[in-house]
Amino acid sequence: MCAATVGGLSLEGVDVAKETIIQGTVTRAGEPVGGAYVRLLDGSGEFTAEVPTSATGNYRFFAAPGTWTLRALAPGGTADRTVVASLGNIAEVDIVV
Repeated sequence: MCAATVGGLSLEGVDVAKETIIQGTVTRAGEPVGGAYVRLLDGSGEFTAEVPTSATGNYRFFAAPGTWTLRALAPGGTADRTVVASLGNIAEVDIVV
């Protein structure tokens, strides 16, 4: 049985045990930032992927296990966060811009 984080993205239909998931919320001053972009950069800083945030500031990547940098780009601010993602686990990374 899969259950989503309250207020977060649904994991219905996702076999979490077979995925490496990085997800979270982009916020500013405690409020979600919809329409921001989150970039996934590999260990050498190379661009790998980019997704827009939802209206509630949520984003999600399916990535390979390893160390990644998340870069949130929003009007008026950017912020980086480093995450170590592993197979079968959900890395929850909230980013404040």
